[in-house]
Amino acid sequence: MNARRSNWCVPQNGLGEEMKRKISMIFPALLIFMICIEGCGGTNKADDPANAPPATVAVEAVKRGSIAHTLDVASEFRAFQEVDLHAKEAGYVKEIYVDVGSHVHNGQLLAVLEIPELQDEITRANAEVSRAQDEITRAQADERRAESAYQVAHVAYTRLAAVVKDRPDLVAQQDVDDAAGRDRENEAQVDTAKAALASARQQLNVARASLQKTQTLFSYAEIRAPFDGVVTKRYADKGTMLAAGTSSEKQATPLVQLSQNGKLRLMIPVPESAVSFIHIGSSATIRIPELNREIAGKVTRFADVVNSETRTMDTEIDVPNPKFELVPGMYANVSLVLENQPDVLTVPVEGIVREGDSATALVVNSAGQIEERQVKLGLEGASRFQILSGLRENELVIIGGRGKLRPGEKVQTKMVEPLTPGGR
Repeated sequence: MNARRSNWCVPQNGLGEEMKRKISMIFPALLIFMICIEGCGGTNKADDPANAPPATVAVEAVKRGSIAHTLDVASEFRAFQEVDLHAKEAGYVKEIYVDVGSHVHNGQLLAVLEIPELQDEITRANAEVSRAQDEITRAQADERRAESAYQVAHVAYTRLAAVVKDRPDLVAQQDVDDAAGRDRENEAQVDTAKAALASARQQLNVARASLQKTQTLFSYAEIRAPFDGVVTKRYADKGTMLAAGTSSEKQATPLVQLSQNGKLRLMIPVPESAVSFIHIGSSATIRIPELNREIAGKVTRFADVVNSETRTMDTEIDVPNPKFELVPGMYANVSLVLENQPDVLTVPVEGIVREGDSATALVVNSAGQIEERQVKLGLEGASRFQILSGLRENELVIIGGRGKLRPGEKVQTKMVEPLTPGGR
């Protein structure tokens, strides 16, 4: 036992060399291990989530204002009126005074045609009028002569009739009968003369009407502008033979094409789904990218029928164009106001998350905590929603950046003001 115990005793002169070497290797490792435990397992107050500062979120207050449901449609400008001017009567172009791009006024002379046949007809019609006037003069003379003869015959018969009444045996009955016959004959001649005079007057009216018709046709030798506009095409030159506009389309060459550009029609193809919202006077905003312009307009007219091929309804807005800055064929982006609700609760679209038929918003309450609210939406505007229920005026709604936020979390708020009183 003594010998065995002596094996575990420390030598009198200290630790052995081997033991010292082992302890010198173990102690640094143990020290490093303790440091790691202290560093990794210890509590860092700065990294404790409970002591982390609240996140800052952008919010906007629920506000009252107007909100509109709009429809954005690409549209095209067209001339208010556009016609091809034809010749009423066939003839050669004697003079033409306009060209492509000429601005003309209503009634302005555009061209003159040479129509010699109509000039001859005017001369003949004038002769007919003169002859009818001469016939009237002759008929008037015949009427006066017949009335004079009738007056003489009637006086003679009246005298004989008076004598026979006073003294029946003084005048032969044959003489009385002859006088009565001449009286009736001259009376009939007066009626005939009056009828002849009336006929002559009717002939004069016919002759004058024929002259007027020929002069009217001859007036079409001057082709004039039917409205203020711009010449957009020129089909004929001096010396061109123009067929009458009543001829077949292949034969009738127009003189020019005239377009009324001082006022344009903005043609809007409204989809079938929005047709029921279109009314005369509906407001619209017209944006013209090429001119960097924005103008206001109102619906002037609509077709009131849906095109079976495009499933759209043609809707028009009249756009004044006094400086001719707009030209037919230009495109514009139109925002049509389909519905408008004034004085309603609104929030920006960034504050609403929709999943199917449901919608939610994150609200920061008075304690600075996040609440998730179910909301009912009304109209959807360009940048805001109408709120029917779920939110109250002036409550703070978080806009954007909702991915890492959770209900109950405390946050700091940063107000974002709307761009306009009614919404962003």
